[in-house]
Amino acid sequence: MRRPTLAGSALLNLVGEGLPLVVGLICIPSLIAALGTARFGVLALAWIVLTYFGAFDMGIGRATTKFVAEALGSGTAGDIPSITWTAVLAQSGLGVIGGFALAIATPLMVGHLLHIPPALATETRTAFYELAFAVPLVLISGSFRGVLEAAQRFDLVNLVKAPFASANFLLPLLAAALGWGLPGVVGLLVVARAVALLSFMVLCLRVFPSLRRAPQFARKEARTLFGFGGWITVSSIVAPVIVYVDRFMIGTLLSVAAVTYYVAPYEMITRLWIIPTSLVSALFPAFSAMTRGARPEQAGSIALRSVKFLIVILGPIVVLLAVLAGDILRVWLGAPFAQRATNVARVLACGVLVNALAQVPYSQIQAAGRPDLTAKLHLAELPVHIVLVWALVRQFGITGAAVASAARMAVDASLLFVVAARLSPVSSRLLALHRVPRATLLVLAFALVASVLGGVLAPGTLRLSAIAAVFVAEVVVAWGYVLDEQDRSRVAELVGFGRP
Repeated sequence: MRRPTLAGSALLNLVGEGLPLVVGLICIPSLIAALGTARFGVLALAWIVLTYFGAFDMGIGRATTKFVAEALGSGTAGDIPSITWTAVLAQSGLGVIGGFALAIATPLMVGHLLHIPPALATETRTAFYELAFAVPLVLISGSFRGVLEAAQRFDLVNLVKAPFASANFLLPLLAAALGWGLPGVVGLLVVARAVALLSFMVLCLRVFPSLRRAPQFARKEARTLFGFGGWITVSSIVAPVIVYVDRFMIGTLLSVAAVTYYVAPYEMITRLWIIPTSLVSALFPAFSAMTRGARPEQAGSIALRSVKFLIVILGPIVVLLAVLAGDILRVWLGAPFAQRATNVARVLACGVLVNALAQVPYSQIQAAGRPDLTAKLHLAELPVHIVLVWALVRQFGITGAAVASAARMAVDASLLFVVAARLSPVSSRLLALHRVPRATLLVLAFALVASVLGGVLAPGTLRLSAIAAVFVAEVVVAWGYVLDEQDRSRVAELVGFGRP
């Protein structure tokens, strides 16, 4: 079986990300009914806590991907065992520290911070102690997964990732059906993490037989990994603050109810991030290999082609969501909710599209060995964004929060594109060659026509039919006018799943 192309890897990642999402949407109502509201709430908190303590990774997982990919790209594959086992041993130590920290924090969290019902306190405490054992498992898995990603074996990565991420929902259902409490539910999840770790390790050993030698910790590799991963950690800490400060500001300046009217459309729109995330996961190791191999012009070409595909694929979807936001929210959550949240959805849709495009230069900059630049951008944006959110929420309510978020995304994207262009210069000829301006103009034209139809025609079948007809026309024009022969060949190959 030959390795998938970048486009094929992105498609595999999309399946790997999308399958657990679909499984979760199907299973969550049954989980709530089986566990009860209180127990499900604790389970949801357990998922969040495990994700948070994953920050003990210190960026080593992404650093592993970068430096193994560099070794492959520069013909120094002999360095891979040293990089890999240093990362694994470092993650083991960090995981033990993170697990102890979670165990020590459990009495405080359960007894004081989380307001757990007294009847569930003992169960919750036991479950969180079990979670402590999962922290090192998750971190070590990140290193082995990073090695497979560096080799661009996303087929193998998602062979493990998709079923075990889905197991986060399926195993609690099984435990609930057996009548187990929270310790049984979480215990199954910890066992699943251990099996996932074993699976990643076995696959790594198959792809890189050189890893079968005795593990050794190399100080030189450790300094390199921690040097890169430290800046990744800064971004990992600051970025969530930037993302979530708007809802805390809404809750403080307006009301908790207003947070709901903001979060619902936000969650609906930001699900689209699954598309750029799937793409840049495949791009990062490719960019890393090209950087070490002194092929910045090739990296720039792939970046432009990736941006074009995101515009062509994601642009029309965002336009449809923005134009039909009121109808979607009305059907989903009711007319009163739609009246308050429609403008938020429309503004956020624009921001999410720009942010999706920015994922390409973001990945390119980090692959070039400059995660400090992305971290410094986040640090510079944070205070400005907080002030902007505060001012706009006070003046315009939840719509102001959406405007602040979209504006921050636009500025962030502009800066990332500028920085990436300096690291890998892109000529205007290359920009035109990949037809990025054509893609942009086509999506803007579709947005204009769809917006006019949405404003002129009353909600109903006629409006939906007219917008659908324009959408089909946009797809046809994109195929013939925006995509070149190589693009169309790759799309046809994807449809045939790897068959030329």
